[in-house]
Amino acid sequence: MLEVAETVDGLALRRWAHTCITGLEDHCDEINDLNVFPVPDADTGTNLLATMRSAVCAGESVGEDDGAAAVAKALARGAVSGARGNSGAILSQVLRGFARGLEESATPEILGGTGLRSALRYATDLALAAVSVPMAGTIVTVLESAADAVEAAEPNASLTQLVRVAADTAAEALSRTPKQLDVLGAAGVVDAGGLGLVVILDALVETVTGHTPERSSLATRQGTSLPTCQGERGSDTGHVYSAPHLAHEVPGQDYEVMYLVAADDGSISTLRARLGELGDSVVIVSDGGDDAGDSDDGGASAGAMWSVHVHCADAGAAIEAGLAAGRLSDVRITCFVLDASRSAAAAGRGPRAILSVVEGEGSAELFSQEGAQVLRSYGAITPAQLLAAIRGTGRREVMVLPNGALPAQDLVAVGAQARGDDREVVFLPSSSTVQALAALAVHDPDRIGVDDAFAMSEAAAATRWGSLRIADERALTYVGTCEPGDGLGLVGHEVVVIDPDVVAAGCRLVELVLGAGGELVTILLGAKATDELGERVAAYISSRNPGVEVVVYRGGQSRDLLQFGVE
Repeated sequence: MLEVAETVDGLALRRWAHTCITGLEDHCDEINDLNVFPVPDADTGTNLLATMRSAVCAGESVGEDDGAAAVAKALARGAVSGARGNSGAILSQVLRGFARGLEESATPEILGGTGLRSALRYATDLALAAVSVPMAGTIVTVLESAADAVEAAEPNASLTQLVRVAADTAAEALSRTPKQLDVLGAAGVVDAGGLGLVVILDALVETVTGHTPERSSLATRQGTSLPTCQGERGSDTGHVYSAPHLAHEVPGQDYEVMYLVAADDGSISTLRARLGELGDSVVIVSDGGDDAGDSDDGGASAGAMWSVHVHCADAGAAIEAGLAAGRLSDVRITCFVLDASRSAAAAGRGPRAILSVVEGEGSAELFSQEGAQVLRSYGAITPAQLLAAIRGTGRREVMVLPNGALPAQDLVAVGAQARGDDREVVFLPSSSTVQALAALAVHDPDRIGVDDAFAMSEAAAATRWGSLRIADERALTYVGTCEPGDGLGLVGHEVVVIDPDVVAAGCRLVELVLGAGGELVTILLGAKATDELGERVAAYISSRNPGVEVVVYRGGQSRDLLQFGVE
């Protein structure tokens, strides 16, 4: 076990870089699976890992007796020259921020608390300057939150305290990213690059303290936690869902172009503007030239090497713009459509996706286990979120289980927009989560689409369903007046039972629905329902209907105490 260190010298900084590689290797697949922004090409983890490996390779060229500033500068230059993708380019600026912070500190041979504050602030400024259009809810947001928290910490805080503040704040900021960026919220995931940054800051905590932060409660996807160790590395306890590798969905931007260019600041400004005209996701980062800290605005000297990244429709024009700016090297061009097609073929994925709107952690897990993709509603969704989720499936043929989340006219509008992207979209007649579960149970990906849609629609329509709620105000219903606190039993959307005893209301409701017969009752317990409620209702069903099978799941929906379906 490593000892707690209040400063980090050159050797320790190299050790941190190696620990970053180990952490990124451990989480590479998970980070890739979360990758939906700026392009859902499932390579953020791979790009971060490749960039960090390039940094470590460059760091090995520094002598063992050299201080932290020299090591950081070598790591930064290696990262810039070997940057892969949008995330790799930003990672290179994080490392360059450490180089500048150390170089300008009173003790450049070691990284202490003051140096860490400067390093994270420079890293944030450089990353923001590198991205042409910074977006909230991305790796830059997570980085800025960590820098702000360290800067706001007590002036006499130790390095041990500050690295923990940085990593913990980054993890908290990461958990907020789905609410900051619509495409993340629609997919129900955190930012992939932000997760990579948390892994990197956790590696710094391990380097300084000898312990890896415990992150088992950090949800990266609905029902999923970040797999990290409890104290020591190597005791994973988390579970990871495998997400689909998604196709590129930015119309016309079919290529990712990256290259290195030796140029001065003026030429780079012209290049940035030109690439902005040609495409999006423009990121241009510098290795700092001959002096990592020679410019007050984060710029570089005339001898700087720049790493350029853009998504565009005309790869040739992007390269011509680089040639006009300076001397090019290491040109790399990726075709999103071709890569997505190869990935789908390699994974053996069928042509059809099932997308279900779901509220509640437990319900989301049920659908995910059955192979459906999930759009988390959190009580409500917008047509834009549903459209983004349909596009995010990466499939041409999509069957949607809307579960009453949107009115029919909105579904018609969303379907029209989705079909405009040359997709075949079918909305199945599910008004509730339990109907969607019944439909999913008969889904057969080997059937042709129309036959599968018919079978699933028939199963949903044949499932009678009801829900139990608690009245929050006095109101007149179809069966009389309810008072606040009464149990309300609904069949579909109509109140059919009112009872001051909530359990009694649930039992009466189920009995009414079972009056027409049934073989299976599925009960989903809401977030506010007790296990006892589910047990008592299930026991009532079994005692009155001995031939009926009852299954109870913890759904987690916010409004219904329980929702049940009868098949």
